[in-house]
Amino acid sequence: MAARRPVREIWVSEDLEPSAHIDDIERLATRRRVRVVLVPRTKLERTARTDAPQGVVAFARPLVEVELDVLCRARGARTPFLLVLDGVTDPHNVGALLRTAECAGVTGVVLPRHRAVHVTPTVAKVAAGAIEYLDIAVVPGVPNALRKMDELGVTSIGLDGAARASVFDFGAAPGAAVALVLGAEGRGLAPLTRRRCSALLSIPQFGALGALNVAAAGAVACFELARQRALPPTGAPG
Repeated sequence: MAARRPVREIWVSEDLEPSAHIDDIERLATRRRVRVVLVPRTKLERTARTDAPQGVVAFARPLVEVELDVLCRARGARTPFLLVLDGVTDPHNVGALLRTAECAGVTGVVLPRHRAVHVTPTVAKVAAGAIEYLDIAVVPGVPNALRKMDELGVTSIGLDGAARASVFDFGAAPGAAVALVLGAEGRGLAPLTRRRCSALLSIPQFGALGALNVAAAGAVACFELARQRALPPTGAPG
């Protein structure tokens, strides 16, 4: 458990059947001295503001934004591995990408302040807890953020279906400070964002469809970069 944000109260729907999950929630709440309240399903759903609430809502302190400079610093042996979302507007895609990022070992996420989805109730639900572990920076604009990353030694890798180079052949150095940049659904990377990226890479396509959606493409690229960063240096014992 991340335990980065204090929870002040938990609501549980009155119509939920007893389960081991509910028992675990109540046990953790008791340990942390958090009040658990039974409420009508209709009241919980109005408060949850998600497509399909599962009968439990926790009221926690808001997420704290992190400065971009902080994300670009190494933390002990952990070098920056960032995910930058350039105008992704579907909360389900953003939530799925945050979940993927956390599982792949991403150390921080960069979101633009305007024309993009931030952490909404739907994003939080789809992310399945990832928002409690990922540091998130919200920046005025992605192109300027990429310029700043370059100054701080972080290589930005834009995922672009038209790029000739493949993400599988990129060869990120072990522990390299990198940022994977993903564009909006449909239009992809904005022109200035594309120009500011240190490298543009694609995922080879072999089927009849034109491209993967941004969440699926992000998952493939995140884990491939994670694999490359984890490889031992050439000549080192495997």
